[in-house]
Amino acid sequence: MGPLDAFWHLANFVAPALGVAALATLLSKLLWRKALAARSLRQLWQVSAAAGFVALVLGWLVFGRDGRMGTYALLVLSCALALWWQGFVAKPR
Repeated sequence: MGPLDAFWHLANFVAPALGVAALATLLSKLLWRKALAARSLRQLWQVSAAAGFVALVLGWLVFGRDGRMGTYALLVLSCALALWWQGFVAKPR
């Protein structure tokens, strides 16, 4: 595998976490405007994307391969929990 192939493999591995994080961040910012007013979209997206990436790596380690439904369920759950934590538990700095 060449460097370009390795780049595309890594980019396609991370893409679901980035996409779900973007969609979840936009929807949560629309639904809970007052609770998330102190947080920027960028900050919410970064926390959600990081949680999603950790979920993808955990799913890869547990199942031994990428693309399992359990991994994607964990991805959605981790993004939702990260956004909930940012909006309703953690105090803004």
